[in-house]
Amino acid sequence: MHACALPPLSELYTEHRPRALAIARRIVGDTADAEDVVQDVFARLARRAPGYGGRAAWSTWLHRVMVNSSINWLRARKRRDRLSHEAEEPLSPEALAVGAEMERHFGEAMEDINEQQRQVLYLREVRGLSYPEIARLLRIPEGTVKSTLHRARQRTLSLMEERGQQP
Repeated sequence: MHACALPPLSELYTEHRPRALAIARRIVGDTADAEDVVQDVFARLARRAPGYGGRAAWSTWLHRVMVNSSINWLRARKRRDRLSHEAEEPLSPEALAVGAEMERHFGEAMEDINEQQRQVLYLREVRGLSYPEIARLLRIPEGTVKSTLHRARQRTLSLMEERGQQP
């Protein structure tokens, strides 16, 4: 399938920036950080529109890109925060190794679940958002959040066990 041509970037930016900023702000929780995410997304679009194949409306595609980019920004911030803060009590090398290995296994298992499950699991377990916050953010019913989270947890743990990785 060939990629569809996008309207001029300046038009897209002017028309969609407010909505993109609102999406990013809801996820990252800070206006300045949300602005960074929006600028990054539109800067990438200025180079090229990765993944846009014209199968969905531009606004639908941009919404998905903003959600994913915001979640990725949170992951990067978490890594930066972890590197910049020392633990109050130093962990033993064995505890650090086990924790890092478990985190890696969990991340690998999360990559193998569907996108909605991955988003809900991340927003609940990593970001600590409530069910209503996740429902509002992803625009799905709260009951769907709960059932999706349950299936995501089960599938992730099952994948880890199948791979011989004890949670």
